[in-house]
Amino acid sequence: MSTARSHLIDLSPLTASPAFARMWIGSVLAGIGGQLTIVTVMLHVFELTESTFAVSMVAVAGLVPMILAGLYGGMLADALDRRRVALVAATVTFASTGLLAGLTWAGAETIWWLYVLSIVNSAANSVGMATRTAIVPRLIPRDKLAAASALNGVTFGLTVMAGPALAGVLVALTGYGWTYTLDVVLMLSMFLGLWTLPALRPEGEIVRPGLASLVDGWRFLRRASNIRMQYIVDIIAMTFGQPLALFPALGTVLLGGGAVTTGILTAAVAVGTFASSLFSGRVVQYRWHGRGIERAVEAYGVSILIFGVVLLIGAVSGRATESAPQIGLIVAASLALALSGAADNVSSIYRNTMMQAAVPDTIRGRLQGVFIVVVAGGPRIGALYAGTLATLTTLWFPPLLGGFLVVGLVAVLARRSARFRLYDAENPEP
Repeated sequence: MSTARSHLIDLSPLTASPAFARMWIGSVLAGIGGQLTIVTVMLHVFELTESTFAVSMVAVAGLVPMILAGLYGGMLADALDRRRVALVAATVTFASTGLLAGLTWAGAETIWWLYVLSIVNSAANSVGMATRTAIVPRLIPRDKLAAASALNGVTFGLTVMAGPALAGVLVALTGYGWTYTLDVVLMLSMFLGLWTLPALRPEGEIVRPGLASLVDGWRFLRRASNIRMQYIVDIIAMTFGQPLALFPALGTVLLGGGAVTTGILTAAVAVGTFASSLFSGRVVQYRWHGRGIERAVEAYGVSILIFGVVLLIGAVSGRATESAPQIGLIVAASLALALSGAADNVSSIYRNTMMQAAVPDTIRGRLQGVFIVVVAGGPRIGALYAGTLATLTTLWFPPLLGGFLVVGLVAVLARRSARFRLYDAENPEP
């Protein structure tokens, strides 16, 4: 293999397992629709309230239900047919999105309906993601897991590039009803990917969902210092380095451009994720995953810090408007966010592979449930941090301070855990 080719993404998991390929394609299409709705709800709430804090509360309101659903969904995935659990979760998401579209077409949507249905969606997605991720190691061999994680980066990149950008355009041109309806249509693809899977009951001793199952998972996590450390590092990055809740206000009052700018900024993260996945050939071959996570998260913090500096320059240079955006600063902010997406994706490849390779199948659903809670819950805590601090101070301050905190805290924690930094993918230990 040539040097140039060795840097490109490894597509072998798609050919090694047709079942994995179908589930991956369904996840891509349904993910585009999901991101479409996430950004549309943000814009919808901001239009109804003109409050960045209200936008951040969309994410925060779903945090506790999402945590409970993720934990219980993980227990279900360790006790029942994982295919069936994933199908039920997808059905709930489909129904709640359909209701959101119907209410909007009828002109009956309210801020409370947007909150409630967002909560239902986040809870169902938490169960679905935990279950689908626990399924992957049953479909492909262990030496393909890192490559499969890189393909997940492509999924995220495609969904967040296409979804938010399309949301901004559709909301501006057609309104909210058509935008929600498109998500309903795209969600159908998820059913195809899941319906064609074989039955997938967990291997090993099955523990019925309940307190005993939760305690069993907690005991395992207490012994699994490498898994525990990756959770902590990711929570730090997502709490202090997640500026998504600021994007609607940035497009309206600081950078200009309105909903289109909101879509561009959100998509910029995905561009970095997608690009880093396309050139992940050497990344998936790196065996020291703990060290890779540390360096990638520190790079993420630096990129968020740069994003904050760009916003500071925009605040000093003067007020932009929807019709007169600050194009140069939007480009600079997008580049910083693209770098953050690339760094986060590299970290995600190593974290996913560590979870799937080092955790036994009999407990994988519960640990994936915790993992999804961390991955999806961290940004919601980050939305609260960014929205509250921006309300108390100014829009550029949360990412500037957050970037410093991410770099400093992760550097200290990683250097205090030699076992984590020496984690070897060829000899996975939780």
